[in-house]
This record gives sequence, structure tokens and C-alpha cells, in this order.
Amino acid sequence: MSWLLFLDESGHDHKTMPYEVRGGVALHSGELWSFVQGIQQLELASFGTELHQFRVELKGSKLLDKDRFKWAAQGPVMTDEERRKHCRGFLTKGLEKKSPSRSEFTAYGQACLEMATGVFERLRDHRAQLFAAAIPRRIQKPETYEAAEYLRKDQVFLLERYFYFLEQEKQHGLLVMDEVEKSEDRRFVRRLESYFRRTQTGR
Repeated sequence: MSWLLFLDESGHDHKTMPYEVRGGVALHSGELWSFVQGIQQLELASFGTELHQFRVELKGSKLLDKDRFKWAAQGPVMTDEERRKHCRGFLTKGLEKKSPSRSEFTAYGQACLEMATGVFERLRDHRAQLFAAAIPRRIQKPETYEAAEYLRKDQVFLLERYFYFLEQEKQHGLLVMDEVEKSEDRRFVRRLESYFRRTQTGR
């Protein structure tokens, strides 16, 4: 059996985040399918629908955007059925390019916070492990061959922590990455391959 580390990155555009982060969530393969099912059920319970039907992507930065907190707090906590009904109205009006009502904004804000809380609860219940490396965004990348061709030190530390965890668990591990930008993704995979094959710590 094995653990799957789902890697992602945040703050690399250096716009709003104070740190540049690469990290992810590791789930044991035996927990993966029940976790996926739990997240799908949570989405329906929170929003009353599947967000992809309304061309909305489920992203942490959107669930916890400051506007969501503001919308959620502009009215009393709704019942589950009321929140779901108004959420569907909010999403439908988004497709129709219409302005949602105050109740629909409130419901959507509350649903986003409900979803975010539920995700953490399910991560805990499925024994998820979190791995992350963060560097301040003010750090400038040096103009050297090594900086362009070698895996960054913070990323090496991240992979080392994952290795030590797998060693402790006596399990194999897999890295799962989503596509960001094809040419940069290829460069990152090339650096990973070089690290794993050509360095002592990587091997």
C-alpha cells in the first residue's frame, strides 16, 4: 500500500500572498476513495448542488476569501435547507449574469465557510498528513545556472520530510501534481528527476 501526496503551489505570482508555498496533502491509498466520496457529499450538503455544473471550481482561496466572511456575517445563520436553496439561486444568477439578492449572497458565504470547515474535518477523519514549504515572497531568485536547473532547497526539504514520513510508516509514496503551465511543469519534473536520480539525498 502507499501514500499519495497531492502537491500544489500558491503565491507564486507574488501579488497578494505574503509567502510562496509549495505543499500538499498526503492520503493513504486505502482512505482515498472514501475521502473523495465524503467531499462530494459535503459539497452537496453545503451548496445544494455540484459546483462544476455552474462552472465554479472548488478552491481554498475562494472558499476563504474575505468577501465570503463578509457575506456570511450579513445575516443570521440559515437552516441547511434555506442555505442550499439560496445557494442554488446565487449560482444560477451567476450563469445568467444577474445580480444575486442579499439572502443569496449570505447563503453562499455561509456555504463556503461550511465547506471549508468540513474539508478540514474530513482530512482529520481520514488521517491526512500535511506537508508544506514556504518562503517569503520578497526573496529574489538568483540569476545562476543552478537556480534555473536544480530543485530549490525548500522543495528538497519538503520531499525529505515526505521521505522520512514514508520511512516511518514503512510505505511507498507517490507524488500527484496538477497542471499549472506546461513548459514550467516540464522544467519542474526535469528538476525532480535529476534530484531523485543524481543526488545522494534524492536516491
